[in-house]
Formats: sequence, C-alpha cells, structure tokens
Amino acid sequence: MENQRKTALITGGTSGIGKELAKLFANDGYNLILVARTQSDLDSTADELRTLGVEVTTIAKDLSKMEEARSLCQEVTQHVDVLVNDAGQGVYGLFKDNDIERELEIIHLNICGLVILTKHFVQQMLSLGDGKVLNVGSIAGKVPGPWQAVYHATKAFVLSFTSAIREEMADSGITFTALLPGVTDTDFFNKAGMNESKAIQDKDAMANPADVAKDGYDALMAGEDRVTSGFKNKVQVTASNLMPDAALAHQMNEQQKPVQQENH
Repeated sequence: MENQRKTALITGGTSGIGKELAKLFANDGYNLILVARTQSDLDSTADELRTLGVEVTTIAKDLSKMEEARSLCQEVTQHVDVLVNDAGQGVYGLFKDNDIERELEIIHLNICGLVILTKHFVQQMLSLGDGKVLNVGSIAGKVPGPWQAVYHATKAFVLSFTSAIREEMADSGITFTALLPGVTDTDFFNKAGMNESKAIQDKDAMANPADVAKDGYDALMAGEDRVTSGFKNKVQVTASNLMPDAALAHQMNEQQKPVQQENH
C-alpha cells in the first residue's frame, strides 16, 4: 500500500497556509515533499507531520533564486501527484523608496519560481494524464495595491496564468486551482515589514490560516478553477469587479497607508 500513496509537493510548507495545507494532505494519507528556505523549520515541521503516519521529505531551497528553483526540479525524482505553489513574499512601502533588489526577489519568487515549478511538474504529470496544481494567489491580485505595488502585481499574474493554463489543458486530466485568501494571520506581514499598515491593525479580523487552507484544499479536490476564502473577501472581490482601477487603487491606498499618516 505504501507505494500506492500519492505525493504532494508544497512550497512554503513550514508555516501559515502552506503548513495547514500540508496537514490536510497528510490526514488524507499523502506523502509530502516540503520546500522552504530554512532547514531547521523544515525539520520541525516534518517531525510534526510524520506523527500523522506519512513520509515527509524536506528540501531546503530559496526559490527566489532561479538556479535553486531549477535544481529543485532535478532533485525530485519521484512522481508528484499534487503541486502546491504556496511560497510567496511581499514588501511594504512606496515603490519609489523600496529596494529594487528586494522587489526583484519577490518577482522571482512569486512569479518565476512558480512558473518554473509548474512547467516541470505539469510536464511530468502529463505522462500519467493526471494531477492537480494549487497556486496560492490573493485577493490582492484583483486590485492595484499602493504600498504593495509589486506584490499585488505578482498576484495578478498568478491569477491570469492559472486561468490561462487551466483552459489550455482542460482535456489533459490535470486540474489547476487558484486560492485567493484575504488578510490572514500568518508571518507574511511581519516579513513584509507591514506592521504599520492600517490594513492589518485589527488582528481579530484576520482569517485563520487553517480555515483558508481548508477552503483551498476542498476547491482543489473538487477541481474548481478558483476559490476566494472568506465571505467578506468574496464581497470585496465582487465589488472590485464593478469599480474602475483608479478608484480601487485610491481605496487600497487609504486602506494600506501607515497608521501615522492616517490624518495627514
């Protein structure tokens, strides 16, 4: 029976939504390949998940470096049934002030790394005519994002890309699903330097990453094209479809500016 178990590869699988997705796959008997930058984080997460009775392989890679994304593809020799592109980062601040190298890292991780992995593992899945891909986007991909201009733009790419290849491969046996969370209680905002943003001051309004992961997991297993996690976020996305981009950008600017600028 062990050899018949399916395998899920999850990037960003040691924290937040990625870790919660890993737990869901493990509970359903999937063996796991976890990818993250820090081996110590991988080790502790793997130990936790192995208690659920599955095999867990860990690979430490920085997917913002293209050579590491490519080497990951070469190092994974077993068949991957499900690819979860969860790794992603943002940076907070005005575009004119932010460090360009940091912004390029985010583009490389959120876009280029995702494309490299998707290309490789989808070609592998095609040999069996079966597989699933979950790309973790964001409701940020539906609106221009002052104070996070590059991040919002990368997530717009993820949504467009996922919808396009889903249509291209509609008859392939492989499904593509985009998960669109809103503000979720993870370490993302801390890493992005966003703690001063008005958008995240109300911690109680943040989504639980376990709930977001369950929404994504259920949609993936059902073969749905995309799922917006949370009622409030569904309403926001629906409203954004009716507003011009300039109005959306202004609204987002008001929501994301630093707290100390609120009255300026």
